[in-house]
Amino acid sequence: MTRPAWRLQAVSALAIWYALLAGFAWMAPYSWREQHREFASAPPTAIRFVDPTGVWRMPFVCSLAPAPDSPGSYREDCAVRHDVWLFGRAQDGRMVVLCPEQPGVLFLFGTDELGRDIFSRSLAGGLVTFATGVVATLVALFLAFLGGSLAGLLGGWPDLLISRGTELLMALPALYLLLALRAALPIQTPPLLAFALAVALISLLGWARPARLLRGVVMSSRGEGYVLAARGFGAGPVYLLRKHIFPRLRGVLGAQAAVLLPQFMLVEVALSFLGLGVAEPLPSWGTMLSSIQYDLVADRRSWLGFPAILLTASILISGRVARAMELRSQPAGGAPRETTP
Repeated sequence: MTRPAWRLQAVSALAIWYALLAGFAWMAPYSWREQHREFASAPPTAIRFVDPTGVWRMPFVCSLAPAPDSPGSYREDCAVRHDVWLFGRAQDGRMVVLCPEQPGVLFLFGTDELGRDIFSRSLAGGLVTFATGVVATLVALFLAFLGGSLAGLLGGWPDLLISRGTELLMALPALYLLLALRAALPIQTPPLLAFALAVALISLLGWARPARLLRGVVMSSRGEGYVLAARGFGAGPVYLLRKHIFPRLRGVLGAQAAVLLPQFMLVEVALSFLGLGVAEPLPSWGTMLSSIQYDLVADRRSWLGFPAILLTASILISGRVARAMELRSQPAGGAPRETTP
């Protein structure tokens, strides 16, 4: 398979994957806020196609009720069946997929301790984690573009100052520094403020490495003949950067975006897992996975780990895209080299 075809397939797979997450998040069977207290910690609901008499019929779920002789357990009564429709209207008026006939319930991956549907919250939490990674990546690349362009194009003391700053950030243990900075800030913050703080901290600590790479590309480009000719005709730094240098940076920026996105998503998951990122009630894969350290050992509620499956799939698909974009950004002679001041 040729490189362009491989890149197209990788990027298309990533776009389709997150489009499905976003689409199903808006059409989830239940709202991420909705609680079913009577079904707290309920196991996954089985969708059946064969009734107790052995007759095939349209998809249905059996009636679910708490077991009176075993607190915390549930039993199905397949004598009372509720049809499951592919599309339907929820009680709040939303168009949803896999809508059970009322008063039936459908928990594809069970519920948590508050009776919230794990499947619906995992889809919504994926949007939060993905949005954090995307916004942090854009901010980090913008800072890297500014710093790398100024250092590579101007040289002198701006290059020395920016280069030493990036080396300092790259030498520090980023995760520990991030945890320390976040722990120094107020823990009890509104969800939107916590989201903004996570984006700011991740991007401020993640722009250094791409800035060094962009600086090397700019320094190699400014010595090209067409750039020197344009400078000889009186072109300024902004014109040179916009017309002659930025086209060479687009491939590098795309590759760095593909590399940074899964990394920043993992950082957000780690922060939320430790209670320093997006907090309840807003769902996030990290906050949802944090409950496993208690519930999985105590009650064997393995369905609480469903967000880890979505996270793993997202990282694997993003890694394929990163590999494809890295191949695209490499020139015929190899990857661009950094130049020390």
